[in-house]
Amino acid sequence: MTKSFVAAATLIALASSALAQDAMKVVKPDALPWTEHPVFKGVQTAILIGDPGKAETIVQRVKFPPNYKVPPHTHPYAEVVTVMSGSFGNAMGEKFDPSKGEILKQGSVFALPAKHPHYVWTTNEEAMVQIVFTGPGGIEFIDPADDPRKK
Repeated sequence: MTKSFVAAATLIALASSALAQDAMKVVKPDALPWTEHPVFKGVQTAILIGDPGKAETIVQRVKFPPNYKVPPHTHPYAEVVTVMSGSFGNAMGEKFDPSKGEILKQGSVFALPAKHPHYVWTTNEEAMVQIVFTGPGGIEFIDPADDPRKK
């Protein structure tokens, strides 16, 4: 091998490694950018990865206060939800009825298909969930009167 070939191969390897590291995103819990949720008052959200307005993978965390209820709604996307802390109620259906769902503890994971009506709630403690979906984001309430954006 010639010196120029070895030098070129080394530069390509180093450049590839640098590009791969630039593509990787690391988000640490103490650096999360918590903001008021755009739909739910009193709820905090942090977007870890992606832009919910775009057709790309989104990873977000959401903190719900104690005794919070999200009325029946749908999303245009499928989602995978992990309970990070607290207790989190989840059920499918068009009418809010916690007896038809279950309370999930920390570490529980559930997957919801796109456009399926569901609702969630918290118990007497704060709960944090991590939601993964492919955007763009969106929510539609089964009963338009339940939409907090219209209140």
